[in-house]
Amino acid sequence: MIFLARPVFAYDDCLAYKLSPKITLDTPVWSKEVVQPLRHMDLLHGNVIATMVDNYDIVADITNIEDGYCVTLKSVFATVGYSDFLVQIDIRHQPDTCSYNAILSHEDEHIRAYLSVIDDYKKELKDSIYTAADSITPIFVRNASDIDAAITELNAELQAHPDLILIKQKIKAAEEIRNKRVDQHDTGETLRKCFE
Repeated sequence: MIFLARPVFAYDDCLAYKLSPKITLDTPVWSKEVVQPLRHMDLLHGNVIATMVDNYDIVADITNIEDGYCVTLKSVFATVGYSDFLVQIDIRHQPDTCSYNAILSHEDEHIRAYLSVIDDYKKELKDSIYTAADSITPIFVRNASDIDAAITELNAELQAHPDLILIKQKIKAAEEIRNKRVDQHDTGETLRKCFE
């Protein structure tokens, strides 16, 4: 591992090159796959497994100064959201039957709950990314060969920022609350009618 020194004189020189970061936030295109595991599940319930994407690509500005380089965070291209949903339905429900469709419809409500969380937290998420990125000071390196390590460190500082950690915790909590709400509002009446 390369040690990135921040000598006081060079660090002070680099502060002059700090930029207000540009933030771009996108959500991934998501897909849904429905499977029926070979093992029996709860006959009255399906399951959704959501895959969360949380990527931060950064662009750095490199300024050559007298005794080295200032590496400054210039912009962040963030992709945060769900890339795919795996819906599991018990194998005892045949595809396109009343019970299969009732369970699939319920699991689709869970997917909508997940997607609504990201929609509702988009502004707060973008603000958190900006606060995190704006708090990062430039890194001084003596050699051009250390620039990549400095960029990696900038990205690590970004992702470890408390505001970014907090918003991810809020998103996780909102997921749980909304998924519980979906289950609480489902009386099971639609599925029960399939067995009458």
